Amino acid sequence: MKVAFIGLGVMGYPMAGHLQKAGHDVCVYNRSEEKAKKWQAEFSGSFAQTPALAAKDCEIIFCCVGNDDDVRQVVLGEQGIFAGMSKGSILVDHTTASANIARELAEIASKQGQYFLDAPVSGGQAGAENGVLTIMVGGEKDIFNKAQPIMGAYARFSQLMGTVGSGQLAKMVNQICIAGVVQGLAEGFKFAEEAGLDPQALVETISKGAAGSWQMENRYKTMFAGEYDFGFAVDWMRKDLAIAFDEAKKNNVSLPMTTMVDGFYQKIQENGGNRWDTSSLIARFKDSKFTS
Repeated sequence: MKVAFIGLGVMGYPMAGHLQKAGHDVCVYNRSEEKAKKWQAEFSGSFAQTPALAAKDCEIIFCCVGNDDDVRQVVLGEQGIFAGMSKGSILVDHTTASANIARELAEIASKQGQYFLDAPVSGGQAGAENGVLTIMVGGEKDIFNKAQPIMGAYARFSQLMGTVGSGQLAKMVNQICIAGVVQGLAEGFKFAEEAGLDPQALVETISKGAAGSWQMENRYKTMFAGEYDFGFAVDWMRKDLAIAFDEAKKNNVSLPMTTMVDGFYQKIQENGGNRWDTSSLIARFKDSKFTS
């Protein structure tokens, strides 16, 4: 299938590569052309100088950029994705963005005889590189059914959550849950250190019970070591949580724990930990500057 991939960040770069390796004819676009040329050298395929040119004649166009403004920039306008898409083609947006932008773009696509799916992903950079992402999708069932096999090149599971916007809402829940889990691990691991427990023996034991989680098994060693360069950055987590807070306010939902954890992440940002991964919450227990 002829497809396009717009946005070659830490997630999009390997995702587009998996599509090419699966046998699809992939054309990529990235704001930094050097990154697109590097991708082409590694995976073959082709690159275009505008999103519209990348989307031309493609059956499905995938997009993974930073936020709502970035999505609008690459989708709308004379050189945007919609301008290059054919009637009947599908735009799948993997960006973690608001439900509002998803609904906005779906309405525009519908008026032009095109289709739109909001499809944020979970699994981080490692999930993208290993092709084992989880995808939460909002949109029409028959359109999802067309896109799902193609997304299988880089996902181990994808689920239609409901109408357009539902994928983004599910991703908000995902980030709320992660915030609580990581804070619990930070507190538990600090408790373990002060109590003199062996980290390896501890995690080998409790990870087999009700306390087990992906975060525990994949981040416990680096958390105990005070190393935080292994995944989803604090900057991006706070961006995602801000989207969740906006939606919660509309629905009159209280998020007290998430608000507290977001404040902890803010303190990490203020002290230079912007690009640390989300497990850096434990730094609050290791350095007083993160609590003062």
